Amino acid sequence: MKKNEYEQLRLDHQLCFPLYAASRAVTQKYTPILKPLGLTYTQYLVMLVLWEQDGLRVSELCEKLFLDSGTVTPLLKKMEQQGLLTRERSGSDERVVIVHLTEKGMDLREKAKNIPSEIGSCIALSVEEAGALYTLLYKLMNQK
Repeated sequence: MKKNEYEQLRLDHQLCFPLYAASRAVTQKYTPILKPLGLTYTQYLVMLVLWEQDGLRVSELCEKLFLDSGTVTPLLKKMEQQGLLTRERSGSDERVVIVHLTEKGMDLREKAKNIPSEIGSCIALSVEEAGALYTLLYKLMNQK
């Protein structure tokens, strides 16, 4: 067996690993910030989408978050139990579930408005570096 025969399998040669590790590191920074709001990171993402556009179908929410309904549905159920949103079946198609924020869910936006700047201050990237990273990551995400 040649020494370099499996060079491509080295961990430090994998693009997926730094993406995974960086994602975990950034997500972990959210935990202490979101805890007082009673939100997990994924719940926060749901709230961001609904604050932007309330009254979405579950399928639209899944599409925007790059998640499947098996992940989103239990999350929405828990958030409904917390009083943050409601889920209701469409009158025209019973298979379609529409998600609406409650007043409590809308009010949470005020408490969350400084989260992006708090996270930004924890990440050691310049504005230019952050912009370049953002562009590259969205380029990867949108490849199908």
